Amino acid sequence: MKTLPPLNALRAFESAARHLSFTKAAEELRVTPGAVSQQIKTLEEFIDARVFRRSKRALFLTDNAQSALPALRAAFDKLEEASRALAAPGDAKRLNVSVAPSIAAKWLVPRLDGFQERHPDYEVWVSADMNLVDFAVDDVDLAIRYGPGGYDGLALEKLMEETILPVCSPRLLSADAPLAAPQDLARFTLLHDGSPDKDDSAPTWPMWLKAAGVEDVDGTRGPKFNQSSLVIEAAVAGRGVALAKSALALADLEAGRLVVPFDRSTPSRFAYYVVHPASKARVKAVQAFKEWLTEEAADTIDAAALAPRST
Repeated sequence: MKTLPPLNALRAFESAARHLSFTKAAEELRVTPGAVSQQIKTLEEFIDARVFRRSKRALFLTDNAQSALPALRAAFDKLEEASRALAAPGDAKRLNVSVAPSIAAKWLVPRLDGFQERHPDYEVWVSADMNLVDFAVDDVDLAIRYGPGGYDGLALEKLMEETILPVCSPRLLSADAPLAAPQDLARFTLLHDGSPDKDDSAPTWPMWLKAAGVEDVDGTRGPKFNQSSLVIEAAVAGRGVALAKSALALADLEAGRLVVPFDRSTPSRFAYYVVHPASKARVKAVQAFKEWLTEEAADTIDAAALAPRST
């Protein structure tokens, strides 16, 4: 291993650089400002270079120190993650899972009883949040993400791919002027999924109508929802026709609350992934939950292939 500066000196520098103050760094580290100053001196002597430019009223980072600071912060985050992994028992009974609200509401939570029945000793805590979890900071063991994959620094496993398809309440098919063909969409409200997943492969209504050869329907009209589960619920309530993620709409399709009025689906380049730090791989609860998720995803894929389609 290459020779590194003393850890305490690096910690003092990171804190002082973040606050641009020896006094505030001393308060954070619970030492005296003089001790912080001494650690900075030790670091500068070790690297034979200055890390701060001082004036009577302010403290400034040198260019080299400014460039090195992000990597140093990331390194301390990794050290904290490693410390948690060393301290965490492999047989921890609580499992913290991060998942987007729509996946939680329409796919994960309705199935959780199956995991609890199989593993009654494990306690699953679900955190439904639109923001991506930072494993280096947040107390999370595992996350389910919808995206393109390639999450650097994390172990990942693809659960299932996704397709986008039109759905609506069966009431719309039996109305006085029923929804029978794509051209009939001119008489129905279009529901838009505005969830912030940045999936360019998922069709919008204007894209879908163009692919279907429909030219006289305004694909931009209608309400927009910022979560996929909300657009599905709006379709269940009969408010209009939605373009929905098939895995999230599956339960409503199977229950007859939704139907697919036109058998025209579009595969997405995005998929659902299980992701976690490599250090979590030895945790038995994580292993058990991943195994269960894989089985549930396989069942979902099979069920989606058999989901009812309107003819």
